[in-house]
Amino acid sequence: MIRFAAGRRIISGVSVWRCPQQITRAANYSTKAEQLFHSQASSVLHSSRAASINRLLSIRPLSWHASRLCHRDSQGTSVRENTKEGFSLKALTQAPKPALYLGFSGLIPFLTAPLLMAATQSFYPEVAYAQVVYGASIVSFLGGARWGFAIPAGSPAQPDWMNLGNSVVPSLVAWLALLCRDNIAEGALVVIMGLGLSLHYDLTLLPGYPAWFKAMRTVLTLVATFSLVATLTFKKFCIEKKIKEIQN
Repeated sequence: MIRFAAGRRIISGVSVWRCPQQITRAANYSTKAEQLFHSQASSVLHSSRAASINRLLSIRPLSWHASRLCHRDSQGTSVRENTKEGFSLKALTQAPKPALYLGFSGLIPFLTAPLLMAATQSFYPEVAYAQVVYGASIVSFLGGARWGFAIPAGSPAQPDWMNLGNSVVPSLVAWLALLCRDNIAEGALVVIMGLGLSLHYDLTLLPGYPAWFKAMRTVLTLVATFSLVATLTFKKFCIEKKIKEIQN
């Protein structure tokens, strides 16, 4: 609607000379609003980029435990976990009773010889040699146990040159001990060496035995070794006698 009043042109009740000012002011307002919008948008964009960069920098490299990369047996237990399982005497409580009773009863021939010599305060070469023969048979048995452990399919101890070869070594050591019939001290020392070598194989070099068996093997080996050392001590410090002298 256009009308004229007092010599001035009015458009919709607004003075003509005021329209350009309002239009310019509106344009300025729109320009400022756009600048504010762009500045806010750019700040949000920069903050989002910075956050994404910080997020990328904060990502840590993925680490895998060695046990996850290991081969697992049929029961889901890692072979490396079995190999590196720590030694503890508390594991003897997990041992099957037949293995525990038979294992410790196997110490009777080892302990009989030094107990007899301690009771009579004498050294008997026949008794000492019987102890050495029994120790040699135990050393050979330990090598055979390792051989039998490596043969079954799925066993962590593979039937390779290391496992089977090390299984034969204790039998050869036991044979050498039996050859020392005329020298009981040398035979006893060879048996001690065979017991220590077998224990070293089972605890460190070759994988697979459960913790209770390792604990039992350690205790049995120590007792057997001390019994042989006790026999050698009686040989050195006690009078040597024959079994026939006891019968007479």
